[in-house]
Amino acid sequence: MGNTSLDVAKYSVRMAISSREEEEELKTEFKKKGVLVTAVNIGGNINDSTSKILERALVASKRNGVIREEHLHEGGVIGATRDALMQVWNRASGQNVGGKVGIARKGEHLSVCIFLSVGLL
Repeated sequence: MGNTSLDVAKYSVRMAISSREEEEELKTEFKKKGVLVTAVNIGGNINDSTSKILERALVASKRNGVIREEHLHEGGVIGATRDALMQVWNRASGQNVGGKVGIARKGEHLSVCIFLSVGLL
């Protein structure tokens, strides 16, 4: 894969659908290609958990070196995560969700993918 937004999006999708066991292998594999990735599990009532989901995505990105601790990078992760979350907001409003956020960056390209299961419990 090259250095385009579409390619980086594919890496974030791969992280979002990976198991915990696969995450470390994928991080190593993608780092060899110059792609920084991370993933974080999320869950809870979507109405109550939005700020927690945004925070977890930001903390995971910083902790795993996907972004630097500066407002431009932080804003990019928060904005992309919020946009991804809003894609399912109307359908999942008031319900419990569980899933994973996958984040990938290569150069100036950043992608966030949220893989969710929506339920009533």
